[in-house]
Amino acid sequence: MLKMLRRLMPPAVVEQRSIQLAGKPVTYTLKRTSRRRSIGLRIDDRGLTVNMPLRASEKWLRSVLEEKAAWVVEKLESWQARKPSQQNWTDGETILYRGEHFTLRIIPSLFDAPPQLHGTQLIVHVSEIDNPALIEKILMRWYRHQALQLFTECIGHFAPLMKVNPGEIKISSARTQWGSCTTRGTVRLNWQLIKMPLHLVDYVVVHELAHLREMNHSAAFWAVVESVCPDYAKRRAELRKWGMSSGE
Repeated sequence: MLKMLRRLMPPAVVEQRSIQLAGKPVTYTLKRTSRRRSIGLRIDDRGLTVNMPLRASEKWLRSVLEEKAAWVVEKLESWQARKPSQQNWTDGETILYRGEHFTLRIIPSLFDAPPQLHGTQLIVHVSEIDNPALIEKILMRWYRHQALQLFTECIGHFAPLMKVNPGEIKISSARTQWGSCTTRGTVRLNWQLIKMPLHLVDYVVVHELAHLREMNHSAAFWAVVESVCPDYAKRRAELRKWGMSSGE
C-alpha cells in the first residue's frame, strides 16, 4: 500500500530562482518534494539549495530565507573566497602535490608516459602536447594512483595504533567530503587530499578510522582521534581552509 501511495505522489519539482538577501542578490536551486516536512538550506560549491515540502507556501519559504539571510550570504561568500581557480593543464602551470607547488613541464614524445617528479618540476611526456584533455587524463590517473598509495601507507600506520581493522580502501571524488567510513569498514578518501600537506592527510585518515570505534562524533569519538593525533583541533581548523569537510 505504501509503495502504491508513493507512486501516486507528484514527482519532485526543481527550479532556479533569485532573491535579495541581506541586500545582496542570491541565486538558488529550489527543490520541492512530497517527502519533506520542513524547509532545509544547504550551501556547497554549487551554491544555495533549498529543499521544501511540495505544497509549502511561498510565504513560509520567504520567511525562512529572510530569517537565515545573514547566514546564507556569509556562507556563500566564504565558499566563493576559497573556490580554487580553474586549473590549466599546460606547460609552465603550477600544480599542487603533497602541499608543495610544482611546475608542470609538458614534453613531446612518441608515447604517453606517467608523470615523474624532478626537483620542483613535474615532467609529463605526451604524444599530443596541444591536447589539454589528454594531459589532464594522464595527470588525474597519476594523482589517483599516488593518492591510493599514500592512503594505504597512512592506514597501514594508524590502524594498528588505533586497534581497528579497516576493510577496503576506495578513492572518492566527492564534492563535499574529504572522507567517509561505513559500518562495514570501507574507508573512502578523496583523491584531492594528495594535494595537501601530509599532516592534514593523516588527520583525515585518523578521523575516518576513528569511526570504526565510534560511528558518531561524540566525546568518545574525539578521544579516539586525540589518542593518536593530539593536535587534531589545529589540523581540523587548517583543513577547513581547504573547503569541504572531513566526514563530519
